[in-house]
Amino acid sequence: MPVQTLEPLVQRVRYPFAARHVQLLAREALSPGFVRLTLGGTDLAGFASPGFDDHVKLALPQEGRDKPNLPVLVDGIPIVEGARATMRDYTPLNHDGARHTVQLEFAVHGDGPAAHWARTAPLGEWVGLVGPRGSMLIPMELDWHLLLGDESAMPAIERRLAELPEGTQAIVRVQLADPADGRAWRSRAALDCVFTDSLAQAVRQLAVPAGTGFVWGGGEHALMAALREPLLSKGVDAGRIRLSAYWKRGVAGHASRSITASR
Repeated sequence: MPVQTLEPLVQRVRYPFAARHVQLLAREALSPGFVRLTLGGTDLAGFASPGFDDHVKLALPQEGRDKPNLPVLVDGIPIVEGARATMRDYTPLNHDGARHTVQLEFAVHGDGPAAHWARTAPLGEWVGLVGPRGSMLIPMELDWHLLLGDESAMPAIERRLAELPEGTQAIVRVQLADPADGRAWRSRAALDCVFTDSLAQAVRQLAVPAGTGFVWGGGEHALMAALREPLLSKGVDAGRIRLSAYWKRGVAGHASRSITASR
């Protein structure tokens, strides 16, 4: 039997390059390990993020500058003149086009530059947002959606649960280092949500529902790679699996990468 590819199910959309300056407007503590920051400004006019796992690059201000030095497009290539800002990938949440605001969620238990900034930056400070450059649009009207990840995937999972309609099933398994970082998510879809200390074990114990569905996962590189074979062994088509390495242990600034599910 031929392996089904992503294209018949997934629509990919690309956007013109955009780099924007925004200000830190609000900070909300979500749990012991996470804060949610609201960023805003008129540069967000025209911002679009229809994909639940979209990502933008947050550009932190360079030392001695009020606003970060952002890339500009030269002959189709983003170029930074002068000092390059520290950039990290985040999933945009709760975009409000009328108010020109968007939210990002930060893990604050580490000592990296983005975590430090999220904990300590004063309200009103300027940062940059670059992108998103594209979206992956997965139909919502499927029989089931299996959403997997570690803490870094929680913003994308929250977005997906908020948009899924009645009449579909959402199965969520999230690996947490600290159970106190769990969330009380709700969805119009029939929701089966479990926070676990072993995502791989939780996936091995899953029974894949009947009908047409899609598996999405995001998290640490090795964790995502370890999910491929268990999912394929359960009979899930490789073309119905999307696993993304949001970060890689021991590698600072790791860019999000897709992990193919093909055999």
